[in-house]
Amino acid sequence: MAIVKSKLIKQLKKSYPNFLIKDLEKISKIILEEIKKSLKRGERVELRSSIGIFYTKTQKASIRRNPKTSEKIAVPEKKVIGWKMSKELFKKINKK
Repeated sequence: MAIVKSKLIKQLKKSYPNFLIKDLEKISKIILEEIKKSLKRGERVELRSSIGIFYTKTQKASIRRNPKTSEKIAVPEKKVIGWKMSKELFKKINKK
């Protein structure tokens, strides 16, 4: 099951009942925007102890095949987001 922003806000409200919902929405929006801006500038975003590290890398231009038509398509060079999981998250997921 995926978590959406509204469920995240509700969970934060349970954990921090003294904060107003509109303040929690602003905080989460600011954090996500800063992550986006940093990645756009080519910087790494490190949330080491909880989530991991986000970074951008360049994917080389290539020739790919359309699976429906088998037509060859030239895909230009582009930036993609990479992610490395934190050790703590790995342990929680794998229960080690």
